Amino acid sequence: MHFLANENFPMPSIRELRATGLLVKSITEDSPGITDKQVIEIAQGESLIILTFDKNYGELIFKYNLSSPPAVVFFRYKGTTPDFAGKLLQQLVQENTIKLQNTFTVIEENNIRQGQYFK
Repeated sequence: MHFLANENFPMPSIRELRATGLLVKSITEDSPGITDKQVIEIAQGESLIILTFDKNYGELIFKYNLSSPPAVVFFRYKGTTPDFAGKLLQQLVQENTIKLQNTFTVIEENNIRQGQYFK
């Protein structure tokens, strides 16, 4: 499972995921300032799951029918520490709690919602 962390995804969370052996590319490190559409193109080209706190991805994929990446994980809840998202995602992946293929996942404080999309 390989991920692409959007610019707004905290570096402590990226480090947390990398420390557990997950491959995480970072827009902040590799391509700061690119558009959301360009992030989607990178995710598609490299088969990466987008990690973000930006709700625009849902709009781009569902409303404007932009070609979708393998999956998007949208965090609506930031937790109390910068590494919260990384720790939570690592736990969800380890426990196989969520499906991360052709899905748009929304992680809220007390809820996880998933919608499937088709390429």
